[in-house]
Amino acid sequence: METLKNILKQKATNLRIHSIISTSEAGSGHPTTCLSAADIVSALFFHAMRYDCDDAQNPNNDRFILSKGHAAPLLYAAYAEAGIIPTEKLRTLRQIDSILEGHPTPRFEWTEVATGSLGQGLSLGLGMALNGKYLDKSDYRVYVLLGDGETAEGGVWEAAALASHYQLNNLIGIVDVNAFGQSQRTMYAFDVDTYCRRFEAFGWQTIGIDGHDFDEILPALAQAKASTDKPTMIIAKTFKGKGVSFLEDADNWHGKAVAKGEELDKALAELGPLNLDVPVQIESPGTVNTDGNLNTDTECAPPDYPSDEEVATRGGYGVGLAKLGSANPNIVALDGDTKNSTYAEQFMELHPNRYFEMFIAEQNLVGAGIGLAKRGKIPFVSTFAAFLSRAYDQIRMSAISQANIKYAGSHCGVSIGEDGPSQMGLEDIAMFRAIPEAVVLYPSDAVSAERLVAEAAAHKGIVYLRTSRPKTPILYDTDESFPIGGSKVTQQSNADKVTVVAAGVTIHEALKAYEALEAEGIAIRVIDLYSIKPVDAEALKTAAAETNNTLITVEDHYPEGGLGDAVLDAVATEDISVHKLAVTGVPRSGKPEELLEHHGISANAIIQKVKDIIAR
Repeated sequence: METLKNILKQKATNLRIHSIISTSEAGSGHPTTCLSAADIVSALFFHAMRYDCDDAQNPNNDRFILSKGHAAPLLYAAYAEAGIIPTEKLRTLRQIDSILEGHPTPRFEWTEVATGSLGQGLSLGLGMALNGKYLDKSDYRVYVLLGDGETAEGGVWEAAALASHYQLNNLIGIVDVNAFGQSQRTMYAFDVDTYCRRFEAFGWQTIGIDGHDFDEILPALAQAKASTDKPTMIIAKTFKGKGVSFLEDADNWHGKAVAKGEELDKALAELGPLNLDVPVQIESPGTVNTDGNLNTDTECAPPDYPSDEEVATRGGYGVGLAKLGSANPNIVALDGDTKNSTYAEQFMELHPNRYFEMFIAEQNLVGAGIGLAKRGKIPFVSTFAAFLSRAYDQIRMSAISQANIKYAGSHCGVSIGEDGPSQMGLEDIAMFRAIPEAVVLYPSDAVSAERLVAEAAAHKGIVYLRTSRPKTPILYDTDESFPIGGSKVTQQSNADKVTVVAAGVTIHEALKAYEALEAEGIAIRVIDLYSIKPVDAEALKTAAAETNNTLITVEDHYPEGGLGDAVLDAVATEDISVHKLAVTGVPRSGKPEELLEHHGISANAIIQKVKDIIAR
């Protein structure tokens, strides 16, 4: 044991030296938070964790998530000390052509999830632990290193509650209690007992330790690994800047590198010699289960609806997701206690072992979904469109994590009716259009909803599927296809005066307007723009060229960033007039048809806009 402790102490010293040098070389970074956690990381990477140094993707590797992502130099140093990256590469920290970014991202293959927006790591770890315990039935463990300051984030406690509920004994958290936030002391400073009581209240096993004493670190990790029915949180008291006298427990050092020259020389002299020849033996993971199902099939039984039936697109989503689950065992579903409204319950009924209830905790809903995605599953995360805004930071981070995750937002727009504005998703298209490389899909009937669920699953990356509450007529034959980036011209003639572009409930309003105008001898073209991102720019330009270079967009969404702006962006370089009809102002309760009328996105509003344009 003494030999082990001496090895780990030297490794911790090496980690501190690497962290100081790399941030000093970069001229920026967070060396002091690296120094506080170096002993813990040494014990994890060179004793407790099992991983294959030659294979970052080994499915049985223990997983490590650096929730306090600003300690990235420490993470990279650990991989260098494990022989995974050359030590000299650490000096490229934060350079534009380096994979070692200021906060961890998957550009470095050993970083599975991006962190740095604090309070998210425990949710990510929860998703991975759910996968290990309930889906892959693997014996890997998930370790999450949190900062004490980030435990003020509500998302941490959402994850804490769910981890206990699912008895995730394979999830081990460590809070680095160095008592410093960015600008001042943290809420509980060094009060380890309070941290322990808080996590205990959420059903966790807790262990308070001195985070610089291997006589306490090693037994704590052993106790955590022995848990059979609870997640474990180790609360480690540490000192920020540990090992360097002018940094240790000192104010105003957050996010500051040690200056080259005399200051750096003094810090390195105090830390002691760097020894790169310390022998270490990293335990290999268990044998990979070769029976795992690698099926990626997204072909489902075709939609089957009577042509005269009215079905909400949220209903089409539920049916399509359940079918998809039967076709592909890697499909999983998560919902935030809205499954009887989003219709994710149809998946749950057929595939209960692959459904995870996240309750009313949307940040954790998304975070856990990202964790599942990074372990090879295809998660569909559903709730009301309005409530996804609560998890927007997690959604944003899912793009940085390069997650293959699908979001479904139901009850969008004023068309939900009497429930009122708090329940109406009116910003969601703008939210997801702003996510890099995300796909945004908006079906108009149950057939297209089903088909787009399968398209979402087949697409690698982030997809948002927007569904509506009201029942609407079936528009399409059951053998119709809906490729991402496409659109449908539902009505057209050689005499069309303008083109009306809509999706979701407003396509039905546009079709009503078409019939009314046709009866008056006025022809219009109608496009169902079911793919809002990527948008079918060529179809829009062609339609405009054939209809007096005039487009009218109609959407159950606010005007900023929605369908209308997607169309504007697509034709911005052309001599095309775009007239937007969208929801303005804060809505109120009312019947759906009243609200569509009140906000100027009804058939009557479309008719009036067409006539106004023609009269000019």
